[in-house]
Amino acid sequence: MQYDSPNNVGVGGLQTGLPKIRDGFSPQQIDLGRYLFFDPVLSGNKTISCASCHDPNKGFSDGLPTSIGNDGHKLKRAAPSLWNVGYLRKLFWDGRASSLEEQMQGPLFSKEEMNNTRVNLLNTLNSIEEYQQLFVEAFPNRVEDSAIQLDEIYTSIAAFQASLVSLNSKYDRYAHGYHQALNEQEIEGMNVFRSFVARCAECHTPPLFTNQQFAVIGTPEPDGLPLDSGAEVPFQDKTLRGAFKVPSLRNIEKTAPYMHSGKFKTLRETVQFYTDGRGHAVPEDENLIIHWHIWEPELSDYELDRLVDFLKTLTDETFIPKIPENLPSGLKPSV
Repeated sequence: MQYDSPNNVGVGGLQTGLPKIRDGFSPQQIDLGRYLFFDPVLSGNKTISCASCHDPNKGFSDGLPTSIGNDGHKLKRAAPSLWNVGYLRKLFWDGRASSLEEQMQGPLFSKEEMNNTRVNLLNTLNSIEEYQQLFVEAFPNRVEDSAIQLDEIYTSIAAFQASLVSLNSKYDRYAHGYHQALNEQEIEGMNVFRSFVARCAECHTPPLFTNQQFAVIGTPEPDGLPLDSGAEVPFQDKTLRGAFKVPSLRNIEKTAPYMHSGKFKTLRETVQFYTDGRGHAVPEDENLIIHWHIWEPELSDYELDRLVDFLKTLTDETFIPKIPENLPSGLKPSV
């Protein structure tokens, strides 16, 4: 289903338009990207794939508070979902990447994550005959008998990721006019979500359920860990200390635990955080500039429960991809 209201007008309305998605990829590039995405041959020790942290059966997250990288290294942040990632302008929790191609080079070549190098990645893929053939089919205009190139690898994985579209949930059917798609309690939750009391929709703006901006909300870090500086670092902006990209809420019931550090185990704990008081979890030695939408809405337990009901109506895995049974590398798919 498409959202095509003129000029993307409105905040939180049922017909607010979608931003432009990455497109122009061929079916061959998308399918090649699918193989690469699930193939642990992309990592230095051939044990970790993109899907290790972005499992389609877990909302393209990994079900962990923070992800596990190379040799069991515990990473700093939770793995964000990849659903609808082709619509997003900034990537990573701190927004340090501006394209899918730029983003994927982070984990691929990080010693803490997939621990590969550009030279080794090229040598590995160019040594696999089936991948050589798949790249020829995906990039038919390349010079005959030329080797696989880095930009072809990045394009293929970006093509697959951009195909991960989720826009046919119960909510979407309701928004497009089938009002029986939501029950009474889910509609109550939607009304709380859109209200000027809760103000959820002002940051988690439909239909992507993110405004693609950064917000300092003062979420607590895991016990014993210092404050994560967030977007302050890549943007060198002290006003963004503790700020993170507003995540989409699409398929949110599949991606527990929640927040950048996986602090909250359930959606109910997460929505409770927003009504417990502005800045209540900020360390005493920090003076963060909390987003002005974060205040004290004093929502009741009933309203919070209805909010959770509504959030679960954003689940849609219609286009969940098939995990390949066999990979060109001969390795088993890693999820």
